[in-house]
Amino acid sequence: MAGEEEDRPEDRPGADATSALGALLGYRAYARRWVFLLVLSLLNFSNATLWLSFAPVADTIAHHFFLSTKQINWLSLIYLVASIPSGVVAIWVLDSVGLRWATVVCAWLNFAGSVFRTLPFLFIEIQDPFAFLMAGQSLCALAQTLVIFSPAKLAALWFPEHQRATANMIGTMSNPLGILVANLLSPALVKKEKDIPMMLGIYIIPAGLACLLATACLWESVPPSPPSAGAAHSTSEKFLDGLKLLLQNRAYIILAVCFGGGVGIFSSFSVLLEQVLCVKGYSNEFAGLCGALFIVFGVLGALILSLYVDRTKQFTEAVKIGFCLTSIVCVAFALVSQLQGQTLALAAICSLLGLFGFSVAPIAMELVVECSFPVGEGAAAGLVIVLGQAEGVLIMVLLTALTVRRAEPSVSTCQDDQGPLDWTVSMLLMAGLCALFSCFLVVFFHTPYRRLQAEAHVSHSIQEDTSPETANHEPRPAATP
Repeated sequence: MAGEEEDRPEDRPGADATSALGALLGYRAYARRWVFLLVLSLLNFSNATLWLSFAPVADTIAHHFFLSTKQINWLSLIYLVASIPSGVVAIWVLDSVGLRWATVVCAWLNFAGSVFRTLPFLFIEIQDPFAFLMAGQSLCALAQTLVIFSPAKLAALWFPEHQRATANMIGTMSNPLGILVANLLSPALVKKEKDIPMMLGIYIIPAGLACLLATACLWESVPPSPPSAGAAHSTSEKFLDGLKLLLQNRAYIILAVCFGGGVGIFSSFSVLLEQVLCVKGYSNEFAGLCGALFIVFGVLGALILSLYVDRTKQFTEAVKIGFCLTSIVCVAFALVSQLQGQTLALAAICSLLGLFGFSVAPIAMELVVECSFPVGEGAAAGLVIVLGQAEGVLIMVLLTALTVRRAEPSVSTCQDDQGPLDWTVSMLLMAGLCALFSCFLVVFFHTPYRRLQAEAHVSHSIQEDTSPETANHEPRPAATP
């Protein structure tokens, strides 16, 4: 960008020897990296609102279209299903075509999907509106596979070492922020069935803005000069060679399975929260509040933890402790969610679940890149998300399959006219899976930080080459007899 000022180490308070070496090597961080991060964050935010726009009002949507809640669940579940085959393509696009084009294509798919969902309400003669809703969600699902893989790659390519975890946190946590808005906005907008078209129209606005900014403001996939040694060697492995290295990396596979399982559990939790709580007499508004607390405390925890890890580089410790605390809170939710009148307890539990669970997501994505370097960030992060989506499909299908209809009268506020469901077994299974993934990660996951080691090696080599002793060293003349 013409006339743009660069962030230089000497302009930052507390610049250290590593930053000075970066300047010596020509590593530069450009101010327009924040524009790229803004666009990507807005796109991730919009895509998340479209994903869960139906879930907080699932019973109202089901009643309006004469559908079952399981059919409405598929409007969210399609995100997970579609991402499995398209995820591999998205990995190749990010590492081969480039981050800029991936973001632009993603923005247009997301915008097209948001518009497509409104067509049944614009044309009265359409006889099967559910097909259009599903088609629009499918387009948004294809966009998700591109945008959700991108924060780790953007952080690696555009941000210096001391800002990578924070940048990854901002890009990653914009997705749960979108879930937060969907949890609050959908119940607030849809008081009656006639309000559904207005809700769909409002969700088009951020999608359109993200599409406009991505098309007009992004001009390059990588900066003219890399911000760090890691960025200079980023995506050095070819796509297929990188996948082979990942499959041979024991630490990566363990982290992918465990973190992917966590992604699947949290996806299922977000989609099914309203349906679990309405059975016990809790309103849609309260379910939306619990979802909002879940996200707010998750974003707050992610901010604090990312700043801490940026300074200490204790990725593994942060992720393991976060997983363990999340398992404990997940067990508490499984038990308390089956009781009536526990609004304060449920609100506190959802807050803690977000604080401990969501906060480790950006740190885990950084750890994925660290343990898989020099494989490209798109492949390393993308494969974890694809695996997480696949596990999410299996977990959600299993949780819904284990529910049974209650014959006795209840205090249910669900509006699907099909009788309340018993979620006891499903919630206990979810807690058990969370505990299993946590234990497996704590016991078996160990890894060196390969990217940090590579950057430290480069810095050490430069220090040796530029030290005064080396620079001024001259061979001593031979002693005369």
